[in-house]
Amino acid sequence: MAQPIHYCQYVSNLPAENLHKIYHDTQYGRPIEDDNHLFELLILEINQAGLSWNTILQKRANFKLAYDHFQIHKVAQYGDKEIARLLADKGIIRNQLKIKAAIHNAQVLIKLIEQYGSFKNWLDHHHPLTHKEWTQLFRSTFKFTGPEIVKEFLMSSGYLEGAHLTDCPIYEQILSICPPWTQV
Repeated sequence: MAQPIHYCQYVSNLPAENLHKIYHDTQYGRPIEDDNHLFELLILEINQAGLSWNTILQKRANFKLAYDHFQIHKVAQYGDKEIARLLADKGIIRNQLKIKAAIHNAQVLIKLIEQYGSFKNWLDHHHPLTHKEWTQLFRSTFKFTGPEIVKEFLMSSGYLEGAHLTDCPIYEQILSICPPWTQV
């Protein structure tokens, strides 16, 4: 069986306007300060489970509108009416378990933000951990966060090394902004 191609290799020959190329070159693997942006990545990674990242990137703007621009405090207050609205929204992934996980996780984040000051502070407080330790922490804290979801969330937000190959031009940019995995 052939080894899967790394994301850096996949995007290397794509045109500049390709969604994957834009995401890889401008967002993937970069540290994130904003809690709502971190929450967005968590929702997107959860929704990607069982689907292609291409599907998520194509629906990303729809997710943003459907989930009130990923405002944690708003999503945490969603009830039956909002769940029904999301289940009827053809622009997003209409999976009840994923929708309920997003709401539950927003409610958990509210508590973590109260305790740590921010989602980012909570992540920083636990850093550095191994992938296995992160997965255990996420599973005991959030819903719908298996090993692959946790790995991709942490790589995409700069907490876990591996988002970019060392020979990728973006890798040097990431190093220049000192990602958390370089700080021990």
